[in-house]
Amino acid sequence: MRTREKKPICPIRHTVVIVSAAVILLHRALRGSHALMSRLSQTFVRPLLRRLGERCAACSFSVAELLMAAAVTLAVVYILFCLEHRSRRGGFLSRLYRFVLSFVSFALAVYAGFCVLWGTCYYGDDFITRSGLEQRAISAEELQTVTAYFAALANTYAAQVPRDTEGVCATDRQEVLARSDGVFFNLEREYPCLEGAALRAKPVRLSRLLSYLDFTGFFFPFTGEANVNTDFPPSLFASTVAHELAHQRGVAKEQEANFVAVLACLSYGDPNYVYSAALMAYIHLNNALASVNPPAAAAIRAELDEAVERDLEANKSYWARFETPVQTASNSFYEGFLQSYDQTLGLKSYGACVDLLVNYYYEDVSAFYGGTA
Repeated sequence: MRTREKKPICPIRHTVVIVSAAVILLHRALRGSHALMSRLSQTFVRPLLRRLGERCAACSFSVAELLMAAAVTLAVVYILFCLEHRSRRGGFLSRLYRFVLSFVSFALAVYAGFCVLWGTCYYGDDFITRSGLEQRAISAEELQTVTAYFAALANTYAAQVPRDTEGVCATDRQEVLARSDGVFFNLEREYPCLEGAALRAKPVRLSRLLSYLDFTGFFFPFTGEANVNTDFPPSLFASTVAHELAHQRGVAKEQEANFVAVLACLSYGDPNYVYSAALMAYIHLNNALASVNPPAAAAIRAELDEAVERDLEANKSYWARFETPVQTASNSFYEGFLQSYDQTLGLKSYGACVDLLVNYYYEDVSAFYGGTA
């Protein structure tokens, strides 16, 4: 009698695990080589992301959201299938092994792809290096001056954006998205390193879910799309769009993406974008000023227009509804993610754009304010 030859268990899954693990380990081993990461990000990753973004731009919907929804759906179907066949006799350990290996291989493959398509950008030349901007330590007085400037700018443009019957910013998000393909048109002339395809940001249909996770948007490297939450108050929507589009143009670090978003919105000139950027910059700057000079921060806050105050309160009230254990867990996970890519400030790195803003704007505004606010 011929003995039946035993087939290997899950050869494809094992191959995926091995290859993915090798890519991840190689990335971790080589990411300390700044020259190599810069070369890869500029000659391979950014051109690839651009092509992906251009291909997906043909779809009005977020391909990223579709892929994630499909992945979740398939995972649920697979789990239900496995549960349906759990009562079959024999081979329990083998079925359990296949089940676990399926999810492990998928997770590793996704993470390996992320390491190549986006993780590389964290270790190459950042925007500060590529742009040639100088960084220096800032003083409390300089911070105060620039904070006052953006507060005044927010006051000026608060009257130029649509408002509802309660006086809260009612900017049309769809109009902002429709014009988002031109937000970097002027800035990329000043900084050619930001040159990229004129693509629009994509709205996320399940935006309320993003709010529960405390996300206003995300860049999806597998499709090259900038995706934005369309549920939170619109006063900060345009600057969020510019932030995600900055990622699309290769600005990986969060603090730099915020800074670039402000520059892009102000250079664009559209009142909705300018107001949103001024408000975002003011929030970061005044929070930093409050930690070193509370009276000065309070004095500048007292000068805000009532319309600006209403928008700040609308944002505060909206996000207060999502302060749940889910949001806490999401923040902890994302902070760990940022730190794993040597963003040692974690979520606080979003506020590190303060130094960049002060360095960039202080010289131009100090004469108007006489050096202090």
